[in-house]
Amino acid sequence: MLSLHNTKCECGHQNAVGTVLCESCGKPLMEDAESDAPLEMRYDGVARRSQKSNPNPIDKIWNFFSSVKIAVYLIVITLVTAMLGTIYPQEGSFLNNFKPSVYYEETYGLPGKIYYKLGLSHTYDSWWFITLLVMIGTSLVICSLDRVLPLYRALSKQQIRKHIRFITRQKTVYNGQVDGDAEEWVKQFSAHMKKKHYKVYTDGTAMLAEKNRFSRWGPYINHIGLILFLLAILARSLPGWQMDSYVSIPDGDTVQIEGTNYFVKNEKFTVEYYKDEELPPELQGTVRAKRYETSAVLYKCTSNCGDNASGEPVLKEVKKQDIEVNHPLKYDGIKLYQFDYDVTPKLKSVNPVLVNKETGETYGPFDLPMKDAPLDYTVGPYKMKLAANYMEFGIGEDGEPVTLSRDPNAPAFIFLITGPGLPEKGQPYIYFPMQKDKEKFDQDKLNASISDKLEIKVNGMENVHFAEASTYLNVRKDKALTYVWYGAAISMLGLLLGSYWQHRRIWLRIDGGKLSLGAHTNKNWYGMRADVAYALRKSGIAVDPKSLDNGGNNA
Repeated sequence: MLSLHNTKCECGHQNAVGTVLCESCGKPLMEDAESDAPLEMRYDGVARRSQKSNPNPIDKIWNFFSSVKIAVYLIVITLVTAMLGTIYPQEGSFLNNFKPSVYYEETYGLPGKIYYKLGLSHTYDSWWFITLLVMIGTSLVICSLDRVLPLYRALSKQQIRKHIRFITRQKTVYNGQVDGDAEEWVKQFSAHMKKKHYKVYTDGTAMLAEKNRFSRWGPYINHIGLILFLLAILARSLPGWQMDSYVSIPDGDTVQIEGTNYFVKNEKFTVEYYKDEELPPELQGTVRAKRYETSAVLYKCTSNCGDNASGEPVLKEVKKQDIEVNHPLKYDGIKLYQFDYDVTPKLKSVNPVLVNKETGETYGPFDLPMKDAPLDYTVGPYKMKLAANYMEFGIGEDGEPVTLSRDPNAPAFIFLITGPGLPEKGQPYIYFPMQKDKEKFDQDKLNASISDKLEIKVNGMENVHFAEASTYLNVRKDKALTYVWYGAAISMLGLLLGSYWQHRRIWLRIDGGKLSLGAHTNKNWYGMRADVAYALRKSGIAVDPKSLDNGGNNA
């Protein structure tokens, strides 16, 4: 048991609550101080804040996070939840917009529905997963401070002449007689220790030899790396620090990279296929892409960039490059990867006309692009204002129109038309450029109040324009990645320091010709005993290294 009161050692040093070994002379202060069992040398027996008696609320929080057991629990819980997040794809991994509540149930059945309801479909962005990471980081900081500060204090103020009980209760011990001048013998022994690269400190007939103290800081350097790693992971949730999205760009189009002031143009998409004779027999007769690339131009918006801009955005070319698989376009931290392609022709624009069904008059045609369509049109005596544009029209659960993706798979336009025979405030009209969508959503029914007067339609396929191919680019930006690598490197350095070097110390004192020697290391006791046996042998005392063992490992 630890003492609950300040303990004054016989050497005169006043020790704090929780001290196991006197901070000055090393005398055991526990109730089993008279035992011959090897000493508990962790943190050199110095008291830690978490051992404080009568803790206040802040101390209780400190004690909770300073527990290694709590840290292990937090890590295990985080690992388990992280694994659960990999059962099904995360919401952010999909190319197009979709309704998660419908997708997971339709694709994976009841398990998918439960997965979505539990919030596991966005595990790594959830508040509870981020909280777990914060708690692990807090635990790392407090665990380190609770231990490294007392350890530093103990190692930086080591007493050369240690209490006899401290020496004789080390794991590696030798007791014997020394003939002749004791101080000369200590100097001789010290010289052999220096040959083994020990730093030696003497005080008359007492000696302390030490090497590789730096290895004791390995675990704490590892913690610093892990803390930096966690901070970098958490920083990804800050605006502008991390991006992983997709853009679809038909041939010849320019689209904005969402959340940035950058635009990218697909000047030309090219795909090359394997010839039949280049494929293995089992794949012959199938279409396999050999190489595909996008001739891309990256622009930066210099003015009229926001959603509320009054005019067209002003773009400045910043980089031009052919993007291939594994050869992204890189600029200012943004990387554009070739992700996928679609050679199915995509509707790009139409040139419809406005027909007055009562008189048979036709007005137009006018140009209607599927993306970034103008807001105002004048067609004959009628004025049309674009009220809404849906790339893939659908009806939401609340009965309101929604768009299901950014690609013109089922485009729809809602116009507010004013003119002869129409209300002064205008009459809404929904237009589907594609015939299948007109039938699916029953355009006449949706436009029941106006369809007997006006109709928007396309006269002939020559007024329908398609993009031959579309490229899909993966847009990535990760400011935190550099710090992730720094954290990993620092953590690895700490692991190397703590794994491949051992902190070795040897204490001895000679009292009336009687030699008492004790040695401690945090690992590799065979090497420790070999060093002691070597120096004793060179100093005239032949000893078997195995005979130096004084009990079980207490490192």
